[in-house]
Amino acid sequence: MDPFPPQQHDQEKARERGIASQIFGTSAMMLGLCLTIISLVKGMPNPDRLDTIVDDVIAVDALTFLIACFLSYAVLRSRHLRRMRRLESLADAVFLLGLTGMGVACVLFVWTIL
Repeated sequence: MDPFPPQQHDQEKARERGIASQIFGTSAMMLGLCLTIISLVKGMPNPDRLDTIVDDVIAVDALTFLIACFLSYAVLRSRHLRRMRRLESLADAVFLLGLTGMGVACVLFVWTIL
């Protein structure tokens, strides 16, 4: 037995898909940004100091954003509300983890330059 009427299910699905589409687009953009940062750091004249830590953190971030992208895509393709909610929550958490990693990478980048 379902406690929600069909119309409310449709509204909830639309809401979950809206959040997932935002995570999907932003994760893909952040993935591209991570790859750009890696190539810029590799092209710096004195990359020895930055190479070891910042590149590794950004590479892990890129994988994190890729996972968030896949999870949000799974939400967009899902038909079941319960599965959508679980996947969307997981995609949201992974995305926030990636943002935290980007913040750490920025601090490390500035710390090593200064």
